[in-house]
Amino acid sequence: MIGAYDFCGHYEWTFEWLRAQGGHELVKAYWDEAIRCDSQRHAAALIKAEGIEGMKKYWAHTLAEEAAGYFSTATDAVFRIDMHECPSKGFLIQNGLVQFGDYCDHCMGWIGPMMKDAGFVIDHEHTHRGQCWWEIRAASDESAPSAPGEMSGANDVRLRGDWPGPHDRYERATDPDDKTTDA
Repeated sequence: MIGAYDFCGHYEWTFEWLRAQGGHELVKAYWDEAIRCDSQRHAAALIKAEGIEGMKKYWAHTLAEEAAGYFSTATDAVFRIDMHECPSKGFLIQNGLVQFGDYCDHCMGWIGPMMKDAGFVIDHEHTHRGQCWWEIRAASDESAPSAPGEMSGANDVRLRGDWPGPHDRYERATDPDDKTTDA
């Protein structure tokens, strides 16, 4: 696996190049085809086969490889990630690399459709500063996301002093078009 520092600048540049060539629809097609259907098909297979246990295995391995500053929590019904330091977005910020308008969107761009195919939905917010949270549950579970601190305690990214409140909100995300902006 290539580390985030080896590819994230090129990754972001690719998103902007695709947007300039064919608009946001082409970027979404790239996220779906090149990431979800190709490079991350192993994640889809694991999560379809093992559900939340598969999510725990996949993200524990992937986020450790990327040296992410995160905390994950899981119950039988919900898998949650609190990302305090995204290594990919952090690298872009640290190096002043800003090509694509919403680099953070790419996670939900491939993970949302993958989860939909596996029978899950995602509630999600991100700050554009390398912090976000996700709660993933069965599509049949209509529960609201947990309140700050309820699921991950003091590790909840929303309890950070610099958490701005809702920035981008994905209500039952299945693809990037499902978002509503609260900011």
